[in-house]
Amino acid sequence: MQLSKQVAFHKTMGDPTRIKIVYLLASESLHVGAIAGKLGLTAPTISHHLTKLKECNLVYSRREKNTVYYYLNKKVLSHHGSVLHQFAHEEKGDSVMTEKRMKEKQKVMNNFLEKNGRIKNIPSQQKKKLFILEHMVEGLKVEEKYKEKDLNEYIQQFHEDFATLRREFIIHQFMYRENSIYEVNPREMWASTKLLVE
Repeated sequence: MQLSKQVAFHKTMGDPTRIKIVYLLASESLHVGAIAGKLGLTAPTISHHLTKLKECNLVYSRREKNTVYYYLNKKVLSHHGSVLHQFAHEEKGDSVMTEKRMKEKQKVMNNFLEKNGRIKNIPSQQKKKLFILEHMVEGLKVEEKYKEKDLNEYIQQFHEDFATLRREFIIHQFMYRENSIYEVNPREMWASTKLLVE
């Protein structure tokens, strides 16, 4: 589950040395010796902390000749920050569909779904697309692991372009992918249509 990734990330970042390393790597790539020198710690200590940061995908490395340089994965850092921000700005009752939002969603369903439940065409407008994606993901089980083949078959019940829709699930955080295995994210993490319709 994606929530476990959030927990692992914050556990990893709950160390002053790791926060300092992230701060240093935010401005430039560095090798172990350089980080150790700047922080006044031994190279083995820095290597230990870098291993922990790599485990949560926050840091990656590249070899240049005989030296390994470490880089901050800014996209991962930004993602975890945005999830926290979203949690902080959720209001009580946001998980319950408002009447206005329900009517808006139903209108989109009527316009874009055939009677047999298939999608006529993928909406180009963002809020309409999110409603369609949400409708599709609601048919999947939370905490169940889906192989890519199985997910493709599920999506094809709605539309033949399973590759595009599968990618949209990931982009808008309806689902999480790791090693071609897909899981539904907690609903709080799904891209919200609330700000688009209210």
